[in-house]
Amino acid sequence: LVAFAIGAVSGFILRKVSRFLRHRADASADLMTVHFFRHLETWTILLITIVQVLLYGFAFYIWWSSTPVGHSSGALITAGAFAAIIIGSAIGPLMRDVMSGASMMAENWYGVGDLISIDAPKVQGVVESVSLRSTRVRGLNGQTIWVANSSISAVNVSHRGTSSIAIELFVNDVDGAEDLVEEVNKLLPTGTALLNQTLKITNVEERAEDVWHMTLIGETAPGRDWIVQETAIELLKKLDETQENDALLLADPVSRYADPETEKQFSRAVRNAKKPHRKFDYRKLTKKQIQDAKEEAQKK
Repeated sequence: LVAFAIGAVSGFILRKVSRFLRHRADASADLMTVHFFRHLETWTILLITIVQVLLYGFAFYIWWSSTPVGHSSGALITAGAFAAIIIGSAIGPLMRDVMSGASMMAENWYGVGDLISIDAPKVQGVVESVSLRSTRVRGLNGQTIWVANSSISAVNVSHRGTSSIAIELFVNDVDGAEDLVEEVNKLLPTGTALLNQTLKITNVEERAEDVWHMTLIGETAPGRDWIVQETAIELLKKLDETQENDALLLADPVSRYADPETEKQFSRAVRNAKKPHRKFDYRKLTKKQIQDAKEEAQKK
């Protein structure tokens, strides 16, 4: 009884701590601070599970030791054999979930508050809680989804909570294109779960006479990429067709993902690939090195 009471009290205190960390993460404006408090919240939730399991196990041990059954060798052997059968048949899947969850937490796959997408089973949403056995996800449609950790083989994680999508335009008039973008922004659906940031012109470059390359970037909630990739592009083309003067668009707009961290990694990979390979200069060998190499070749 005491162990159960301690488990309930400790669970209540740790849940309070978890809510405090969640509020701190939501109130923080710095992304690194948000990640820090989310990881603390995740480990706090895991600690709740671990403490409760340990206390329940301790309570069972005390009960077993204090009963006459616990002092009987025959009963002990029978109970041990029965426990082995139960562990092998029923607790086996549970242990696989626990081991998978422990590995995921050790490698820091994701944490509470992260937006994840799991291919199989098909799940996408915000992580509400993580335990050693399962992950609870709030789906984009509002449903609560429980996923066994052992069934998660791969997961896509969005720590920033939004998807940055760029649209590339080729126009013949910059001022007219700016007005066109403003008209499109007025029509696009905005909101926390829709378009978080309207289209902004981030780059304007003249490629030839009366040919300008413009880059627009907008941010959407996960699963709402269609707002920029489809709706915004269709609006750009339709509004351009209704222009009183000549059409502004020289080609159909194209979209791409524009995550800053990903672009940095790609740029680094391209730079490394372009580095010249050093060729071995045999002229720098000393006479002794040449003689040693000849002797080694003769031995072979």
